[in-house]
Amino acid sequence: METQYPIFTEDMKKTHTILIPNMAPVQFRILAAAMEFKGYKVELLGNCGSQVSELGLKYVHNDTCYPALLVIGQLLDALNSGKYDLEHTALIITQTGGGCRASNYIFLLRKALEKAGYGSVPVLSLNFSGLEKGNSLPMDLTFIRMALAAIYYGDLLVTLKAQTAPYETHPGDALALQEKWLDTICGWVRQGRGFSQKEMKAAMPRIAAEFAAIPVHRVPKVKVGVVGEIYVKYSPLGNNDLEAFLATQDCEVNLPGLMGFVQYCAYNPSETARLYGGSFLEKHVSDLILGYIGTMEKVIISALKDNGYHAPLPFKELTKLTEGLISKGDKMGEGWLLTAEMAELIRAGYENIICAQPFGCLPNHICGKGMINKLRELYPQANITPIDYDPSATRVNQENRIKLMLAVARERLAERTARSEETAKQAREAVREEAAV
Repeated sequence: METQYPIFTEDMKKTHTILIPNMAPVQFRILAAAMEFKGYKVELLGNCGSQVSELGLKYVHNDTCYPALLVIGQLLDALNSGKYDLEHTALIITQTGGGCRASNYIFLLRKALEKAGYGSVPVLSLNFSGLEKGNSLPMDLTFIRMALAAIYYGDLLVTLKAQTAPYETHPGDALALQEKWLDTICGWVRQGRGFSQKEMKAAMPRIAAEFAAIPVHRVPKVKVGVVGEIYVKYSPLGNNDLEAFLATQDCEVNLPGLMGFVQYCAYNPSETARLYGGSFLEKHVSDLILGYIGTMEKVIISALKDNGYHAPLPFKELTKLTEGLISKGDKMGEGWLLTAEMAELIRAGYENIICAQPFGCLPNHICGKGMINKLRELYPQANITPIDYDPSATRVNQENRIKLMLAVARERLAERTARSEETAKQAREAVREEAAV
């Protein structure tokens, strides 16, 4: 007999608080504001610690991937905290709709809730694939536009802080400005403002200009790119606060935006139809979606470039980087996007790359770890280190492996800096000789 799970009803919007697991802290904060505009009461979780993974291991099979353990563990830890009225609490979890186990997290979560005694807590699905009909977050056009705006605003703020903070004269300026703009943007979204193309076109250059006005002292630093499975790539809980650790190592970090993954998901259906057969509409429907997203992509790229920041390649250009590397038919998990992001980072000067992957995540081991030798053939300067994240992996071992990669990066940076200084010295001497003549 099929188990009947509790359904989140329309009436529950007024009575229930929805707990959101925290994957991408900046982007999800704005997404939470979009849900509040739609009438939901939400809370973005921030609980971390060893008890989260321990709860995940207790209630989820240990063969299941690390992100599932952490997401489910974080939600169970919140329910255990005593902070919430369990009769008026609900949970939300994303479903990708792809071949990855991420599509099955919702069923794993429900089984875990039953085992832990929380079987009456309803679980909402957040997906764009038509899954969980009748128990998914309604996706009207307004909310979709808000969600896209949330991701782009978040990507912009993450990028600006990452490229400013390592060089700021007064430590904390970039973080404070990021918080200021997060509060401002969330306020707009709660009021139903700030997410139209016109409003974003006006806001993004202002935001970038304010970051560019922060006093900085730009000196050569090791530049590190971070790629990998989407959860451990973005979540401080999933990657043991990787960005903060890299900051202690005096690095500039490039974390490719979450919108790249959204564009990848929008691109793949038409690519499938082109590869394996489909109607004209199926082959070109992705172009319509990507065309709309691309309008905002131009805005964010211009805002960054016009204010002296490195901007990512347009998605259309990113797809070309797979040529000679990996087939675009490889689209389980992060698929070809993972390889393309590494190629983009190397070409942009972020050749020191951490490939963060859950242990045993097959798509990531193939498209990340498995592509390293090929990338080194094409880009000899590539300095790539795959790091496995798992309950049994210790933080000190992960950080020691990263330090070895950084040691190589610092040696290369010192050599480049010395060559640049020698070239500059020779140029100055040539000018003096000419003046003497």
